[in-house]
Amino acid sequence: MTRYGSGQILAGLLAATVTLSANAAQPAKWNLTCGNSSRHGKPLLAATRYTSGQQNFGFDLTASPQVQGGICSSDTPFFISVAEPDGDYRVTLTFGGKDAASVTTVKAEARRLMLWQVSTQPGQSLNQSFVVNVRTPSVNKDENVRLKPREIGSLEWDEKLTLEFIGQHPAVRTVKIEPVNVPTVYLAGDSTVVDQDKEPWAAWGQMLPMFFKDHIAVANEAESGETIASFEGEHRFDKIFATIRAGDYLLMQFAHNDQKTGPGFVSIPTYKDLQRHSIAMAQRHGAHPILVTSMNRRDFAPDGKIEATLGDYPEAMREVAREQNVPLIDLNAMSKTLFEAMGPDGTLKAFVHYPANTFPEQSEELKDNTHFNSYGALELAKCIVESIRQQRLALRKFLRSDTTHFDPARPDPPAIWNLPIDPFLSEQKPYERGGLTDDYRLLNSSPSRR
Repeated sequence: MTRYGSGQILAGLLAATVTLSANAAQPAKWNLTCGNSSRHGKPLLAATRYTSGQQNFGFDLTASPQVQGGICSSDTPFFISVAEPDGDYRVTLTFGGKDAASVTTVKAEARRLMLWQVSTQPGQSLNQSFVVNVRTPSVNKDENVRLKPREIGSLEWDEKLTLEFIGQHPAVRTVKIEPVNVPTVYLAGDSTVVDQDKEPWAAWGQMLPMFFKDHIAVANEAESGETIASFEGEHRFDKIFATIRAGDYLLMQFAHNDQKTGPGFVSIPTYKDLQRHSIAMAQRHGAHPILVTSMNRRDFAPDGKIEATLGDYPEAMREVAREQNVPLIDLNAMSKTLFEAMGPDGTLKAFVHYPANTFPEQSEELKDNTHFNSYGALELAKCIVESIRQQRLALRKFLRSDTTHFDPARPDPPAIWNLPIDPFLSEQKPYERGGLTDDYRLLNSSPSRR
């Protein structure tokens, strides 16, 4: 894989930094075709590079793929970006190479999983669609979300829609993008929910979109280090309630940071009051609030059972759900079953545990019992989806028809997640990262398999 210096990566990210203006951009339709032919839309050539303020569509962030015979293909990940303001957009992709088989996984924005392993045979073409939510920090003309330094320039907060194509020789022919008016699932939470933008970290919120049809959007507003109180104070709830509508959904998961002693500590009474307030706000807009108890940490007792480390917070959320008569997804209980089924050794494959030198330039061991890799995040997302199905929540009607039953007592083997590594890596835990000067670099090879 081509190696990119940190200056090149930072320049690309800084170019994406949000510039707020009094006159918001209007949503646009795009019809991009790989190759010279423009009969069916704008041509995508290897030289077509997205440049903020100059070129409003094109390849982005890494090297352009090979563009030949109406196919964009590569043996390494590649990205396509188009300029778009806040909103929901249906993306329709035509996959397939002419002379070779392809397996393509598609992610959006900051590693948000949209389509997983779309396979085509030589000469076969296949269409797939999904909806991407795009957001900027603007709440209204007078108020913005108070972003952390590490969020400045993030793909989650810029005025463009970015697609990543990754897999075993990913191949795409056309990209169609159009604004849509569909229900939205809003996610509010912390680093165990957020769209983690760097390997090897991942969270369940960024895995959730692939389970839904193209008639609903997932807006993952979660952020690392948040408590329910800081989420309120930084205007993140304001951002949600500025756009949430009747028929939308709001999933809330907090506890990991709320319980920590220090300036950010949130007492149980305040924790419960803020949940009640957010529930009332969602219902005032005609939306459906759903509470999600936080998953356990990887903390095993000598008998192989998970030890509770979240104090009274999961039970406090259960009490609010009963009191307010709103649905509860008990991820705390489901994760206990899941982790105990995996066992102390098996959970090492689901959390961020890697020996030194697993990844390029990773000089120190990664050992994190709170945060997950992609496999662990996927298993937790399956728990969320299974609870939606079991409780027959209204949201289940938007699940893809090929979504299968999942039993946390029988987790998938780690080999289920066999995708190539994403291009960007950080050795720091999500809540330890600062701004753009932190370790944000391009990988030049895949990690060794554990």
